[in-house]
Amino acid sequence: QVQLVESGGGLVQPGGSLRLSCAASGSILTIYVMGWYRQAPGNERELVADITSRRGIAYSDSVKGRFNISMDAAKNTVYLQLNSLKPEDTAVYYCNTAARTVVSERGNYWGQGIQVTVSS
Repeated sequence: QVQLVESGGGLVQPGGSLRLSCAASGSILTIYVMGWYRQAPGNERELVADITSRRGIAYSDSVKGRFNISMDAAKNTVYLQLNSLKPEDTAVYYCNTAARTVVSERGNYWGQGIQVTVSS
């Protein structure tokens, strides 16, 4: 029903920057939330940042002031600009959306995940 395709990950040195993109496609009628989660080895998946139609933008405390989330609603695409990266930002980053489709009032969908590695 909904496909999320992520791009932009990779290896970067501490202090560097990356930009992640996630494009949603499929039988989407309304997007309620788009955002990014991450999961490091041995850790649970955690919210990084998201954009909702009601609340606006939210960031986890660990990335506030360093990461910036934005969305192009016309393209159903969400971006995450990662600045001042630290080794502890190393994780698999997952795109997530909650959306209304032609067959579901509210479904929750995940991308395949993209690796971000911060290392010198």
